[in-house]
Amino acid sequence: MISLVLAMIWSRRGQAVTLTLLALFAVAAAVAAPAYLTAADRAIAVGQIATASTAERSLVVAGVQNDRDGDGGNQIDFKDIGSALIDLPGFSYIYSAEFSAIGIEPGRQYADRLVFRQDACSHLRMVSGRCPAVEGEVIIGVATAERLHLAAGRSITMRAAKYSDDPNNAGFIPDGKPRKLVITGTYRVPAPGDRYWGGHGYFTAVPGLGPGEPVFTTSGTLDLMDHGDTAKAIDGAAGPGALDPDDLDQLRTGLATLNSEPSELGVAIQIRTEIPALLERIDAGRSAARLLVPVLAVPLVLLACFSIFLAVGYGTEGRQPELAVVALRGSRWWTRWWLAVGENITAVVAGAIAGCLAGQLLVNAVAAARFPGVRVDQGWNSLRYAPLAALAALLAALLAQRRQLVGPVVNLLRRNPVAGRDHRALATEAVIVLLAIVATVQLVLSDGTLTGVGLVAPAFLMLAVPVLAARLLLPAVTWYAVRALDRGHLGAALAALQLSRRPGAKRLLALLVATVAVAGYAACTIDVAAHGRAVQSGLGVGADRVLDIGGSVFRSQLLTAVRKVDPDGRYAMAVVRMPNAGHNEPPGLAVDSTRLAAVANWPSGGPSAARVASLLHPDAPAAPVMFTGPELTVEATASNFTVKSELRLVLTVSSTSGLGDAVVQFGKISDGRSRYRQSVAVCRQGCRLNGIELVEAAGAAAVSGRLVVNSLGPAGPGDPLAEPGRWRMTQHGTITSDPAGLLVTVEAPGGLTGGAWITPVDTPYPIPLAYSGAAPLDDSITGAGGGPLPIAPVGDLPAIPRLGRHATLVDLEWVDRLATDVDPALEPQVWLGPGAPADIVDRLSAQGLTITGDIRAGQVGRQLDRQGPALSLWFYVLAAGFAVLLGAGALVLAAAVDRVRRVEDLSALRGQGLSRGRLAAATRWTYPILVAIAALVGLGTAVIAWLATGWALPLAGVNPPDLPLPSWPGAPAVIGTTVAVFLVLVLVAVATGQDLRRRVARKERAARRK
Repeated sequence: MISLVLAMIWSRRGQAVTLTLLALFAVAAAVAAPAYLTAADRAIAVGQIATASTAERSLVVAGVQNDRDGDGGNQIDFKDIGSALIDLPGFSYIYSAEFSAIGIEPGRQYADRLVFRQDACSHLRMVSGRCPAVEGEVIIGVATAERLHLAAGRSITMRAAKYSDDPNNAGFIPDGKPRKLVITGTYRVPAPGDRYWGGHGYFTAVPGLGPGEPVFTTSGTLDLMDHGDTAKAIDGAAGPGALDPDDLDQLRTGLATLNSEPSELGVAIQIRTEIPALLERIDAGRSAARLLVPVLAVPLVLLACFSIFLAVGYGTEGRQPELAVVALRGSRWWTRWWLAVGENITAVVAGAIAGCLAGQLLVNAVAAARFPGVRVDQGWNSLRYAPLAALAALLAALLAQRRQLVGPVVNLLRRNPVAGRDHRALATEAVIVLLAIVATVQLVLSDGTLTGVGLVAPAFLMLAVPVLAARLLLPAVTWYAVRALDRGHLGAALAALQLSRRPGAKRLLALLVATVAVAGYAACTIDVAAHGRAVQSGLGVGADRVLDIGGSVFRSQLLTAVRKVDPDGRYAMAVVRMPNAGHNEPPGLAVDSTRLAAVANWPSGGPSAARVASLLHPDAPAAPVMFTGPELTVEATASNFTVKSELRLVLTVSSTSGLGDAVVQFGKISDGRSRYRQSVAVCRQGCRLNGIELVEAAGAAAVSGRLVVNSLGPAGPGDPLAEPGRWRMTQHGTITSDPAGLLVTVEAPGGLTGGAWITPVDTPYPIPLAYSGAAPLDDSITGAGGGPLPIAPVGDLPAIPRLGRHATLVDLEWVDRLATDVDPALEPQVWLGPGAPADIVDRLSAQGLTITGDIRAGQVGRQLDRQGPALSLWFYVLAAGFAVLLGAGALVLAAAVDRVRRVEDLSALRGQGLSRGRLAAATRWTYPILVAIAALVGLGTAVIAWLATGWALPLAGVNPPDLPLPSWPGAPAVIGTTVAVFLVLVLVAVATGQDLRRRVARKERAARRK
């Protein structure tokens, strides 16, 4: 019997090879999914580790020690700290200690940081002299040396200091005995953002002093000096051994142990690290991959089983006469069964064995090419799914032969199936459609949770729609064939009838539709994900490059510094966050909108950046009130004030040269004419008046009276003091003219809550505001200074760069002028366009800005490309390729089975006078027409499946921002993929038609020779 089966296989070796290849593809597709997930797990970890920030690759163990504590309760020793880190191998540690010291900076406002940091000299560039080597030696920064006129070889005296917050004598006071030190050199910092420096902020700019420059020394010098509190730290940098993807669980356990037993380090020790955030991101990426890969793996496996079912069914139908003869000879049932299934089962088993190896090897090759340097595990763990895949292939093969095994002999002798409706087929199709509906509804009700039935919703949709389409379209093909016959188009009619009357044509059409649908769905997913990553790395970052500014920087300082660096507004823009009070107020940005169009990454689907910029920054109604020197004077005449407590006069000013903001306290307001004078350092190069404030010391008392501001000086040109229309007072009084100056009438029955402010009318009022999301419910938002800021909405945007779909956007210059506070800017940044020069960081640093972060859109894009969703979608490319191979193989096998009977039929028709042209049409268009129908319906199926389920796929990466991410693929991607699949399948179809035509011609020539 075995020899007979082998003979059968050899006689139909073309069909056997095709079926073997289909089984190979089917099992390989099933093996590829778990194999790819294994490879992707490691690639995700490697990618996230490679793109992690410094804080995510390090930890800091820090504490404050006071050597004067007698009980030793807060004593910290580096050896004790180091011993607690023994469970974290693979880290390199850097020891540091520091305390505040005074002696070289004039005044009490500022102190120096006296720092010991292990191996600091290797990361500094000595400009003069040498690094400290022994006790009593220090080095200082170049800028500090120039500012304080110090040089290498100079002796200085320093002493430990601590800050006193005494309101009458605030500043740094001595906290130790003085010590004479020697400056051995001056330094520059080549890379202040290098990981070596950790997050200590050594080089953060100090207002009034410029970039920070610690005084570096030796550990012996720190011990030698008399001091109190000392900040000690160990910075641990994770090396390749610590962040090896295979040892992440060990690292997680070590960190958990370190944090769970703080008693080993002491209560004074704090541990700071963002490594757990990195580990969580890796886990989240892997979880996303484990959701995304099965979404297309399931329909691919179903398509593979369907292709085997179709191929075996086609082959068995072609052998029905043989099986009928075996049944008529009275063979035992096992002989009949073996002869029926042996040929197909042998091919399927051979293909399944080869498919197990091919799937794993293919994934290994793809992983090696797609994840270079990742060292993907070349193991065979995924083969544990191979027996299940092989069993599924065998069951599909047996199920396809059920009629030939158990049906009556009379049916085996028929060339065409018995007419009538197949109730079992109808029932099967109804179950498939019902499962598709239930799975889709479950996905919607679970809010997109890809678990349970919801996970297979795309698979059942891509199976149900083709089945329905095949049942509905083939009758239409029959109708077309009849019409073609009536019109005399015999070639087209024969081609159409071959499709509509062939027993397996419906299943073949469904298979080809599913093939196109799987490839189309993969294209939808890949295209939407790629565009989403582009939005996140562009609109989500805000600009081509974003620099975070450290230290206490005033809004006016930031604005001035950026405009000095880029006076033409071609590539740099100052940006700060707006405060928002409570959860009901959306976040906001204040930007230098004159540069918005040149710098910002702008959302599509709304007004242009240039249009919004013109709305946010209209012309100022009047020029600002300017002071031309540091000696500010105010002359004012007070009368009829009823307040019993002290009333004070205050001015707030902003430097026009980037020196900062200041609150100028002028003192008590007394009846009669008074002259006030204060020297304000930030005004030494000119400043702008932000506002005049009347403040009641006690508060909550009724206040009324008159104040005439006689003069402000030194005033700039065009002094508007006597023009009431150039001033604004929104509460607690009114402003009118007076022959002696500006008359302020105060009427505050409830007291001067928040102060009585008189501000210049040098900005639009209310402030123009653009927004995304819901329109602001109130007519004001929280201003830059914390108080209410009246707004006038001027534009509705799809999203605000960096903040997303629910945010606001205002002009930084107008907001800053309206603010009367002197608080530092909130989250100051400099956004840079593509045209920013390479030395932009140096240029900004020269203006006193310290760059603490540098985010690039391209870098964020690369990070997103290495997260779980992006890496898992490469499986979709594999799945699309497998689907096309399965569809092409099934088409080849169907044509091979049909070939014998069609050669007989067409040869007979040739003998009856069928012309060569009509013969060519009948052979040329049969399967191409089928492929064309499948391509159109498959495209629609992919779109339907994407509409129903695509929204649930986690394509946006880990913790995606609230951005208008695309939900629909681009037409070129989907249509292009469909056309590509169509071309592949139609080439196969044309080749089968040419082969059929050659065989008919060959048989015709043989008949003539006879």
